[in-house]
Amino acid sequence: MGNVISSGPNSQTRYGSLPNGRPDKALVETPYGAEQIQVLEGLEAVRKRPSMYIGSTGVRGLHQLAYEVVDNSIDEALAGYCDAIDVTIRKDGSLRVADNGRGIPVDIHPKMGRPAVEVVLTVLHAGGKFGGGAYRVSGGLHGVGVSVVNALSEWLEVEVRSGGKVYRQRYQRGKPVTDLEVKGACETTGTTITFMPDRKIFETTEFSFDTLAHRLRELAFLSRGVGITLTDEREGKNVEFQYEGGIVSFVEHLNKNRDPIHPDIFYVARDVGDASVEVAFQYNDGYVDNTFSFANFINTTEGGTHLSGFRSALTRTINDYARKVGMLKENEENLTGDDVREGLTAVISVKLLAPQFEGQTKTKLGNSEIRGIVDSVVAEALAEFFEERPATARAIVEKCLSAARAREAARKAKELTRRKTALEVSSLPGKLADCSLREPDLCELFLVEGESAGGSAKQGRDRRFQAIMPLRGKILNVEKARLDKILANEEIRAMITALGTGVGDDFDASKLRYRKVVAMTDADVDGAHIRTLLLTFFYRYMRPLIENGNVYIAQPPLFRVRQGKKDFYAYSERELEAILQKVGRQGVTVQRYKGLGEMNAEQLWETTMNPETRTILQVSLEDAMAADEIFTTLMGDKVEPRREFIQQHAKEVTDLDI
Repeated sequence: MGNVISSGPNSQTRYGSLPNGRPDKALVETPYGAEQIQVLEGLEAVRKRPSMYIGSTGVRGLHQLAYEVVDNSIDEALAGYCDAIDVTIRKDGSLRVADNGRGIPVDIHPKMGRPAVEVVLTVLHAGGKFGGGAYRVSGGLHGVGVSVVNALSEWLEVEVRSGGKVYRQRYQRGKPVTDLEVKGACETTGTTITFMPDRKIFETTEFSFDTLAHRLRELAFLSRGVGITLTDEREGKNVEFQYEGGIVSFVEHLNKNRDPIHPDIFYVARDVGDASVEVAFQYNDGYVDNTFSFANFINTTEGGTHLSGFRSALTRTINDYARKVGMLKENEENLTGDDVREGLTAVISVKLLAPQFEGQTKTKLGNSEIRGIVDSVVAEALAEFFEERPATARAIVEKCLSAARAREAARKAKELTRRKTALEVSSLPGKLADCSLREPDLCELFLVEGESAGGSAKQGRDRRFQAIMPLRGKILNVEKARLDKILANEEIRAMITALGTGVGDDFDASKLRYRKVVAMTDADVDGAHIRTLLLTFFYRYMRPLIENGNVYIAQPPLFRVRQGKKDFYAYSERELEAILQKVGRQGVTVQRYKGLGEMNAEQLWETTMNPETRTILQVSLEDAMAADEIFTTLMGDKVEPRREFIQQHAKEVTDLDI
């Protein structure tokens, strides 16, 4: 049976009111009985409520379709039957995933009376991942993956190479439109699935080469030796990922734009009962913790028990070693978890027979037994690692001790920025022009580049719900500074106080004073730099602001076109040309704005701040690993990666200020 849901608006009871205030149920009640209960059979439930299965119908949900199909191939690799996966974005926009695994079974399912491949593609919770027979461990935990892809596709074709034959079947919106047919002979095995996302379901059906490449590279690191190829027929792009070093290569990749403080990467791989544990890490001279955890190839972005086990072992073992060699004295406090994670780049990958994830999104591992397993494996191996490499051990401990000293300085700085429970207006930064409303969901804060633009914004804003904070010049580049230095920066301290959330480990999203935080900078190179500095700070020390969709970027116009007493605004060269074609060029003056300060209060309100007419871009976080790499490249110490990034993406620039 499918999901049981109410039949929509007609199933609700609405209430009117009689003069005495009692609800007049009899006058407005709508029918609600057995005939109003809608039963969705098979994959109809998926098409009715797609977000329940793939998270959203936006870009993230679209790419989740690709991941679900690839995960099936990865499961074959995990079981030892597949070592090559090819993913192709085709010219027509469809996606093809081919592997050289065993091939989905094609024999008749004893209970369903249909070929097993058809059952897998049309029945929820049908797959070889429940009884433990076909797969010892699996990333596709819920068994709904490929059938959900089928349900949400305009069409899907499956080709199975098995037993010397090639089998093929076609589906439309989850329903088979051909029988499983033999189409030829072959000497290989494997499965190829090609599908076209349904335009009736998704907001966009255009796959991103870069988004897919990040995930496929991640999977290649985690599945040592498996070759994964991504081809984009639309633009002629092709990349291949294969890493014999596994997660050691992963750590090397993550640290490629940083300076490691020790050359050798810690690595341990061990099987304990039905679980297997792999951990690799290396410290760099930076100040950020970059730890990524995986369970059965799934990126557990919220961590879980495996991450807790790793952290407890790391902290305890480093403290034990520091005491043993006298780097920590008897009267000194132990190093904290924050101290030992500064500058850490780590990958934790566990494989379990029966993983327990919190929620369908699989972002947090809940198996209690894996914490102790990871803890003991890492503690034992790390103690050995330190004994065999005393120079590396001392370099790591010294890094942690330096972090501890900075932590104490940061603690004192935090006291200056931490808001009281009942925040009084007098404790807000003097430069902040606050709004009159106190309901955070109704309020927005503009971080404005320059005192001049800040003055115009204060005059032009709607004082009820819009707060203005001018920024004097460029804020500190937090990628190159410790938290104590960051909190000593006046501009950053004022921002933290105004937002009210605290920072780093003290961050509390429930205390955010504004639903929208809008970066409003000039449309030039300096403005772009300030935006990047702000986003770097938010990502490194207030990441939930981005994850929760609180951060926006204002879009001020580049040009004002005046014809008589009429003003038109253009936000790009293309828009300017369109306006000039529309109004003509005679009697027209065109002003190129060099900065926000050139606009008066009325113009700034009309073009950039008025919710009825403005355009603001919401900053989202699709891939934390990719974001980390970009921020390190753009804002880190190394110049060469930044040059390569600029050369690689030069053609993608939309508005270049020269």
